[in-house]
This record gives sequence, structure tokens and C-alpha cells, in this order.
Amino acid sequence: MTSLTNKVAIITGASSGIGRATAMLFAREGASLILNARSLAPLEEVAAAIRDQGGRAFAVAGDVAVAQTHESLVHAAVGRFGGLDIAINNAGTVGPIKPLADLTLLEWQDTLTANLSSNFLAARHQIPAMLERGEGALVFVSSFVGTSVGIPGMGAYAASKAGIMGLVKGITADYANKGIRANALLPGGTDTAMAGDEAQKQWAAGLHALKRIARPEEIAQAALFLAGPMASFVAGSALYADGGNAAVK
Repeated sequence: MTSLTNKVAIITGASSGIGRATAMLFAREGASLILNARSLAPLEEVAAAIRDQGGRAFAVAGDVAVAQTHESLVHAAVGRFGGLDIAINNAGTVGPIKPLADLTLLEWQDTLTANLSSNFLAARHQIPAMLERGEGALVFVSSFVGTSVGIPGMGAYAASKAGIMGLVKGITADYANKGIRANALLPGGTDTAMAGDEAQKQWAAGLHALKRIARPEEIAQAALFLAGPMASFVAGSALYADGGNAAVK
């Protein structure tokens, strides 16, 4: 028995980076997976890799900023695998990098929609399915940016990621007594496409007490903790998986 045997999970942003690493890990831990990203081809590659290793995965492409996407993901989880136990709401965007007063209203709104409103839409569709099971675990991928530190040019991103903590606390107040655990995962700099070029990665490494950035697989392990039985009494919390970044600011 592995820690997620007989569990069904949705993972958004699953075609690369943290989402892909989480999908591969959760499959090894026994979960049946509904995988989401905007582009179907790379998503299907991840699902095929999981199936080749004996896992169960189904790809559903769509934009997380659209309510229909989340309806389709939950429908697939229930229809194909019988229900929904876990959601890793990971998809998001950095958005435009510029000083706050230089942002247009549309740029601000687009970033908040992609990183915050999308998580509201996810929760609004995921929670009812979890209530049918009598319990569930929601993990929202936030960031150290906006929660422990501000970075020049990332005001909209910081606001959207900080807002996830309010969402987590609201879900906890509304649903923890019904068996729904909501938590935020706050990665530090991670070696993904969003991290930029090698110079940007080296700059980010210097922000962390460990003086390096994370591998996506390390962040996936933190997601596994929050989603799994070892975190059964963890609700409404923020888990910093940030290499000591917050500790040294």
C-alpha cells in the first residue's frame, strides 16, 4: 500500500515543472489522476508516461481561468475514477514584469484571474465532489513572493499569490468541519521554465538560505505531504518549501 492508494486527484498545470513532477510522484503513490494544462499534446505525454509505468491518468486540456474547465475536470474524476479526493491547484502565470504603476488594469486583472480567481473556480467545483466522499484535501500552490518578500516588477503576481492565503483560510472556516482540508504550498525558486535563464536562476538561488533553487521533485514531495494522510490534522496552513528564503529575510 502506498500513501495515495484508492485516491483520485486533479492536478492542474501538470504538463511541466512542479505539476508534472507532482503527477509522476502521485501516480507512484497509487493515485488515479486527472491531469490538466492548456495544451493537450504535452499533457498527453505525461499521462502516457504514467500509464506506461502502470499508473492511471487521463488528460483534460483547458484554461483554469474558465469555469467550464473545472467542471470538466471534476466530471472526469467522478466519471472515470468514481470521485474526487485531492486537488493540486498548481497552474498559474508570472504575468508582466514591470513596476506597479506601469501595469495596465487589464494586465493586473489577467494576472489575478490566472492566479487567484482560477483557484476560486477550482474550489467551487472541487469541494462539492469532496463532500460526497466525506473528506478531501485541497492544495493551492502559492509562492514566497507576496507572502514573505516582494520582488521588483512583480506586484500583480505577489498580490495574486498572497490572496491564496485568504482563500485557504476561508475554505477552512467554511468546510474543515466537513472533512475538507485546504492548505497552501509556498515554493521558493524552482528549476522550471518560469525560473528564466541561468543567470536568473543563479540570482534566485542567492535569495535562499540553502543557496540553491529547488528541483520540481522536491516541491512535489511537499505537495504529497499536504495531500496525504500524514497531514491529516493540517488545515488552513501555509507550508514554506522555500529553502529557508523566508527565514533569512
